[in-house]
Parts: sequence; C-alpha cells; structure tokens
Amino acid sequence: MKINHSLPLEYSTEQNSLNILGFWIFLGAEIVLFGTLFASYFTLVDRIGNGPAGREIFEITPVLIETILLLVSSFIIGLGIHAMRIGNKKAMMTFFTITLLLGLGFLGVEIYEFVHYVHIGAGLQTSAFTAILLTTLGTHGAHVSFGIFWGLYIIMQVKKRGLTPQTANKSFIFSLYWHFLDVVWIFIFSFVYLKGMM
Repeated sequence: MKINHSLPLEYSTEQNSLNILGFWIFLGAEIVLFGTLFASYFTLVDRIGNGPAGREIFEITPVLIETILLLVSSFIIGLGIHAMRIGNKKAMMTFFTITLLLGLGFLGVEIYEFVHYVHIGAGLQTSAFTAILLTTLGTHGAHVSFGIFWGLYIIMQVKKRGLTPQTANKSFIFSLYWHFLDVVWIFIFSFVYLKGMM
C-alpha cells in the first residue's frame, strides 16, 4: 500500500480516496431519500383531517434544544477531525465521544417529542400530515441512532489500532455522515418546524 504523506491521512492512499468518493455517491442516494420525504411532507402538510396542524403541536423549546445539540455536535466532530489530522489520538477520541453524547441528547429530546405528539393525539394514523411528519422525523432519528453505533465502532477501532490511514479514512467518512445529518436537520428545522409554527 503506497502512502502519500503530502495528503491528509484520510486521503493518503488511493483506496482511501476511492472510499471517500464512494461515500459521497452514497450521500447522493441519501439526499434522494430525504428529498422524497420532504416532497411528500410538502404535499401532505395541509391534509390534517380531524387531527391537529403543525402550529397546534409544535413546541419551540424542544426543537431549539435539538437544533443546538446537533449544531454543536457538528462543530465538535470538526474539532475531532482536526485533532486526528495533527495526530492527537486522545483529543480526537474525546471529541468523537462528546459528539456521540450530544447525539444521544438529541435522541432523548426527540423521543420526548414523539411521546408528546402521541399523547396529544398526533399519531401515525391520525392524519396524512402526522403520518408524514413522524415518518420524516423518525427516518432522521433512525439515521442519528445508526450514527451513534457507527461512531462507537470508530472510537473502538481508533483506540485499538491507533491513527492509521484506514482508521483516519473511516473517521473522516463518519464525520461526513454526521455533517450530512446536521444539514438535513437544518431543513427540518426551517421548513417543517418554523414554517409549521406560522
């Protein structure tokens, strides 16, 4: 395996560069998935039947907490990648751990939100609006849940094997995934919650 020391560790081999390119292609498919969910949401947002509308069920406090947790986690994982690039394994693992804890906090608030919606009668079968709302939020939440397990696996690999071209590549790809989830959340925050509260 030929290592190019003039490139960041995560790009230092040809296979690493191909892995990153492949992951960008995968993210393109994820964009299609969430794009379809958003298109469905915008089509069904006014189909409330006898159920509540967004402005009746959305609460700003949990949404702001979720947004702050994800935005901060995205910044923190950026610090983790920087630490990785300068060879500071301990700092990198610490930043990744904080990122995952913030992700867990996000999931905790989202679970509270789902319980609240069901409690006030906004379940999956209430209306087309509540069905697509919970499906969109749940799909994003499932991606965050997967990300937490993936991130734990990355941390364990870095702890066991150190910062190698392979572990750096996996860590960088994971950071791309986490940033993607943050971008999707910004769309949810802006076009589902804020628009729905108006």
